[in-house]
Amino acid sequence: MSKYTKEDLWVWKTLFDRQVENIPGKASQAYIDALNHMSPVLNADEIPCFVHINRWFETETKWELKVVPGLIPVEEFFQLLAERKFCSSTWLRSKDSLDYLEEPDMFHDIFGHVPLLSNPVFSEFVYKFGKLGCQFIDDKDKLLQLQRLYWFTIEFGVIKEEDKIQSYGAGILSSFGETNQIHQQKANFLTYSIDEIIQKVFRTDIMQEDYYVISSFDILFESLKELSEVWSKEPSQV
Repeated sequence: MSKYTKEDLWVWKTLFDRQVENIPGKASQAYIDALNHMSPVLNADEIPCFVHINRWFETETKWELKVVPGLIPVEEFFQLLAERKFCSSTWLRSKDSLDYLEEPDMFHDIFGHVPLLSNPVFSEFVYKFGKLGCQFIDDKDKLLQLQRLYWFTIEFGVIKEEDKIQSYGAGILSSFGETNQIHQQKANFLTYSIDEIIQKVFRTDIMQEDYYVISSFDILFESLKELSEVWSKEPSQV
């Protein structure tokens, strides 16, 4: 029996309906297509059931949701991604905190992250990202650089589609305010450069000011491959 309350369901439905109404013309079409594709197991009318979502993924890109209590050690996070397991909280924000959280909740994790895991190219990027992290799991500098890459792509990435900058990052698409900030172009939009990104410090307590624009998800995949090749040729620092 579900332990979620009527308030939890109200919060989920309110956030889901509000953002679904908000994102057309603002979110990447790839994200919107993925969200629609997942509608049998991801919709406004029921709080997500991880068992049903995992079963759905079995015939798609083979990802699996892993329940975690909150933020987990970065080493464990990379290991899960390398096994095609995406970690998610099961708690929901209160109705008094719809627009700001210090720590990601289930709406951020599921609505923001999960749909694009059904996109073959994007999901492969996330998987390879996890594999690269495991390859350099004892190199703290490279793990920090990968965290920065994660931040400016998977969390706060934007893509140019039909000459419009659209959002695909989970941190944006689970945020009503940040989705609109991108759409209104009240930020700096920079040319995607993985070399620049892995050196860029970010803040978690504000809306982002800088976003890196890609032209396709293939760019993410290819740039990660190039980074892996460069790192693999470097002398070990461990």
